[in-house]
Amino acid sequence: MKILLVHQNMPGQYRELLTWLIDQGGHDLVFLTQRRNFPDMPGVRKVVYTSHHVPSKDAYGLSKTWEEAAGYGYGAAQAAARLRDEGFVPDIILGHTGWGELLFMKQVLPDVPILGFFEYYYLNEGGPVGYDPEDPAGEATPFLLQARNAVPNTNIQVVDRGLSPTRWQRDTFPKSFHDKLYVCHDGIRTDQLKPAPDVTLELGRVGKISREDEVFTYLARNMERTRGFHTFMRALPEIQKARPNARVLVVGGSGASYGKASQAEGGFRAELEREVGHLIDWSRVHFLGQVSYESYQKIIQISRCHIYLTMPFVLSWSLLESMSMEATIVASDVLPVREAITHGETGLLVDFLDPLALARQVTEVLAEPGKFAHLGPAARKHVVAEYDFLTRCLPRHIAQINALVPADRHIEV
Repeated sequence: MKILLVHQNMPGQYRELLTWLIDQGGHDLVFLTQRRNFPDMPGVRKVVYTSHHVPSKDAYGLSKTWEEAAGYGYGAAQAAARLRDEGFVPDIILGHTGWGELLFMKQVLPDVPILGFFEYYYLNEGGPVGYDPEDPAGEATPFLLQARNAVPNTNIQVVDRGLSPTRWQRDTFPKSFHDKLYVCHDGIRTDQLKPAPDVTLELGRVGKISREDEVFTYLARNMERTRGFHTFMRALPEIQKARPNARVLVVGGSGASYGKASQAEGGFRAELEREVGHLIDWSRVHFLGQVSYESYQKIIQISRCHIYLTMPFVLSWSLLESMSMEATIVASDVLPVREAITHGETGLLVDFLDPLALARQVTEVLAEPGKFAHLGPAARKHVVAEYDFLTRCLPRHIAQINALVPADRHIEV
C-alpha cells in the first residue's frame, strides 16, 4: 500500500504502526514532517515541509492559531502536490489534525481518503484550564480556546474517518464529531515492555541502583504544572521525612509542553526549588533530565513506586508503559487516568491538588511494598488486554484503514 503519513513531529503517535509497516515490507511509505533532525528510517522516505505563512500579532492572539494552522496546512499541501507531480499518489493519508497539516490535502489529493488523529478539543471546563486554583483562567481564555478549536472544527469536515486514543479524549470533542471517530489507543508494545527484577541502573557518582534500593520515581516530558510537578515537589519533604533511605529519580526536561511557561527566573523547576528546597535532602534527589528510551525503561523497572500526575488531559504513553512493566503506580484521580487505572486493583489514585495525600500514599507503598505487590501484575494484565499494540490495537487500526481503500490494496495482519 502507498501511505502518506503526516505529523509535524515525526513519528508522533505513528511510532509503533510505522515500525510495524516497515518490518512487514512491501509498502511505499512517505512521512511528511517539520522534524528535520529525526534520523532517517530505512524503508521510509522523509519529506520535510515548511510553513508558508508568518502569523500576525493581534490584541488577544485570537487569530494566531488559525494563521499558523493555515500556514502549516498550505506548506504540507504544497509538499504533497510535489510528491503527486513526481508520481507518488497515496492510497491513504494518515495524519494528526491538531496543527492544521491536513487542512488542504483534499485540494491536491481530492480522491485520497484521510484518516485523521483527533487528540484533544480545547475545553473551557473539564480539562486543564482553570483546574488548579493557583492558575485561574484569564478573562480572554474562553475566546482563545474556541479560536483554537477552529482547527478541529474544520478538520472533521476534511477527513473521511477519525480516531481518538481514549474515550475521554473522544468525549472532549462535540457529539457531532462522534459518528466519524473510533476509539483505539496507539498501542503499547507489551511484548517488549516487561518487568525486569534484576535490572540495575548506573547513576553517576551514586553508582549502581537496583530494585533492592528504596527508589521511587516521577516522570514527565517537562516538569510543569499540567503534569503536577508542583504537587510532586510539595510532597517530597514529607516522603523524605517518613522514608530516610528513599531516593527519588526525576525524569523530564525543564521546558513547557502544555500550558503557559512559568515566568519565574529559572522556570517552574527553579520556582518550586525556591519554595520547598530548604525542606528537601538534595543528596537523595536525582534530576536526570531527558533520558534515552532504554534508560527510561530501567528507571521504571527498578522503581518501587512510580508517581504519575496529570490534570484532566491527554493520557501519557508513559503511564500505560509503566503499567506494562508492572510498576506500582500512584496517580492522579482524574477521569482520563480512571480510564486506565482502577484504584486498589491496578494502581492507586490520589487528589492531584493534595500534596499531603500524595506523600502519605507513596510513603505507604515504600513502607509496605508487599501490601501492594498485586497492583503491578494486575496493571500489566489490564494493559495487555486493552492496549497491547500487536493483539489489540493494530488489528483495529488496520481494519479502519482497509475500510477506506479498495480490497486489492488491503493490508494483511
